[in-house]
Amino acid sequence: MKLHEYQSKAIFAKYGIPIPKGSVVANAEEARQVAADIGQKVVIKAQVLVGGRGKAGGIRLAATPDEAEKVADRILTMNLKGLPVRKVLVDQAVNIAREVYLGVVVDRAARCATMMASSTGGVDIEEVARATPEKIVRASIDPTLGLLEFQARELAFAIGMDKALVREFAVIAMELYRAFVEMDASLAEINPLVVTAENKLIAVDGKIVLDDSALYRHLDLEQLRDIDEETPAEGKARK
Repeated sequence: MKLHEYQSKAIFAKYGIPIPKGSVVANAEEARQVAADIGQKVVIKAQVLVGGRGKAGGIRLAATPDEAEKVADRILTMNLKGLPVRKVLVDQAVNIAREVYLGVVVDRAARCATMMASSTGGVDIEEVARATPEKIVRASIDPTLGLLEFQARELAFAIGMDKALVREFAVIAMELYRAFVEMDASLAEINPLVVTAENKLIAVDGKIVLDDSALYRHLDLEQLRDIDEETPAEGKARK
């Protein structure tokens, strides 16, 4: 079961992972109000369970509340890869100095969870693996010990993280793994994890995929399912 970006980032926030200030809305007037409350440039992001939203025009910047209203109205009329946009996320825009990737996935071959990091963030990790596999570093996680701090630090150094941010990066990595385990996820990723111009780390996008077989233990997470995004075949199979 895939979670929307706004749902994934809300979960990240519960684990202390920094995210931008923002809110999900269903109409342009609400987008204007959120932008006014934020009080600075915002980014309007279509909430659909597909990749490539930016290239398809589903992610736009807005400098003022009036512009946010116009942009949200435009995005809410779009179809992205066959899916209608019913909600948009209005987030505070951040000053991006650098983008990296951080994620944890079930590694069937290694029979454990594996954390991956890359100095190339903001693009599909599959594309990075295909074109420049050397830019992805991995740490296999012992399920009895969990992700250890030294492993998280090694990942930070391996992708060239500023020394001043290594500890902060390690904390985010360890909390991402904790969320992954506690939610019975098969994937939890931050892409990109941004280094801001102020030298802070912030998760500006996120993705979580939950293991359907474990949802009986997470009835609260089951309620997050967006049945409008399911194909008829997926819905029939689930039932």
